[in-house]
Amino acid sequence: MSLDPLLRADLAIQIHAFTAIAAFSLGLIQFAAPKGTLPHRTLGWVWVILMTLIAGSSFLIHEINLWRGWSPIHLLSIFTLATLPAIVINARKGNTASHKKAVFGLFGGALVIAGLFTFLPGRIMYDVIFGG
Repeated sequence: MSLDPLLRADLAIQIHAFTAIAAFSLGLIQFAAPKGTLPHRTLGWVWVILMTLIAGSSFLIHEINLWRGWSPIHLLSIFTLATLPAIVINARKGNTASHKKAVFGLFGGALVIAGLFTFLPGRIMYDVIFGG
């Protein structure tokens, strides 16, 4: 394992990867921690900011060029940016069931499932973990 392939990548890819790792880690902490507390709300805002940075930085990454520099992953970024306000609004309104469903969905889809695709051969994170 070596971070060298990631550290040699474009700055947008580095920002994207490191914020995704941070959001994944923070998400796990949030799932395990007590809900509705000041720390949960504060770390929730940090998670929303991280997710915004992840989605935003993806628009600077064009490694998978399926249509004029864009790929289906960019649709996930648009979905993420549309879902984050709903997560915050549901939490502020006390609609915990919708909040929880949206957070779990975004965590599972944007971080876990999309993240697993970064470990396919030929991708930077594959080289980080398995060597290139």
